[in-house]
Amino acid sequence: MTFYKTIALLLIAPCVTASMTSQAVEPSVSFLEKPGQVEIVIGDQPLATYFYEDENITRPHFAHLRAPGGVQVTRNHPPIEGKDETDHATLHPGLWLAFGDLSKADCWRNKARVRHSSFIDKPTGGAGSGSFSVRNQYLANDGRQIICQETCRYTFMSRPAGHLIVWDSEFKSADGDFVFGDQEEMGLGIRVATPLGVKKGGQITISSGEKNEKQVRGKSAAWCDYSGTIDGRHLGITLMPNAGNFRPCWYHARDYGFVAANPFGRKALTKGESSEVVVKKGESFRIRFGVLLHASSSDNPINIAEAYNDYCNIPANR
Repeated sequence: MTFYKTIALLLIAPCVTASMTSQAVEPSVSFLEKPGQVEIVIGDQPLATYFYEDENITRPHFAHLRAPGGVQVTRNHPPIEGKDETDHATLHPGLWLAFGDLSKADCWRNKARVRHSSFIDKPTGGAGSGSFSVRNQYLANDGRQIICQETCRYTFMSRPAGHLIVWDSEFKSADGDFVFGDQEEMGLGIRVATPLGVKKGGQITISSGEKNEKQVRGKSAAWCDYSGTIDGRHLGITLMPNAGNFRPCWYHARDYGFVAANPFGRKALTKGESSEVVVKKGESFRIRFGVLLHASSSDNPINIAEAYNDYCNIPANR
C-alpha cells in the first residue's frame, strides 16, 4: 500500500466510524398493542400511550407523554388527588384533538363520541421513526348520526431537540356539509404535568415573545411552548401548527397547565369576526401539527425556534 493510500484510509476511517456510530445509536421506535390502546416506545423508554377506547373519555387521546430521559411531561391520567391539579379530569387527558362545536356536536366535553373505526395502517416501527394511521367517525350528540370521518396519521420521531409527534388529520363526509364552530374549546390541546404549570413556576412562551396566560391567550404565533423544571431538568411540550394549515392558530392558554392551538375560535378568543369553517359534501379538510417533547439542562434550555425550523424542514411537513 502506498503512503498516499494509507493517509487516505486514515482520513476516511473516522468518518465511516462516526457515521456507523450515529446510525447505531439512533433510537428505534416500537409499539405494544393492547385492547383499546397502543403504547409507543422510543429506544427502551416509553413515549406515550394512545387510547382509542376509554370508559370515561369519548374520544381518542394520548396520555402519559414523556420527554427524553423518561420524565412524564403531561399530567397523570387520571389525576392523582393530593399530587395533581384535579380539574377537568376527563377533559384533559394529556394530548388530544377535539371540538366543542362540530355541527353542534361537542366531543371536547365528552357529550358526543368520536368512534374509532379501524386502523388503516397498523403500528410499524423502525430506526428513528414509527407510525400508524386510524379512521375515526365523529358522531352527533345523539350518538346516531355520523357527521364526518377523520383519517389521522401519527408519526413518532427522534429529532435533535427531542421526541416529535407529527399529527396529520383529514376530515371528509360523503353525506353532507359539516361545520367547525367558533369556540375556545377547539383544536389540539395539552395538559402539562402539574409541576410544569405556571402556578408551580413553569412558563408559557409563544414565538413572538409573549409569556403566560395574560399575554398569550388569544394571540396567534408560529409555536407555543409550555415548560418548567423538574428535578433540575428543563422539560416541556411545544405545539407547532403546520405552516400549511388553512389559517394560523390562536392559543387558548391557562396558567394552571393547559393550552390549545385553536384555528377556529377567532370570535371566542379575540372578539373578532366569527370564524365558522364550512366543509362541503365530498370535500376534504386537512389540519396538521407537530408536538415536541423536550428535555435539557436548566441552565442551557432548548432553542425552540431551532426546533420549530427542524419540524418545518421535515419533507412531509412542507
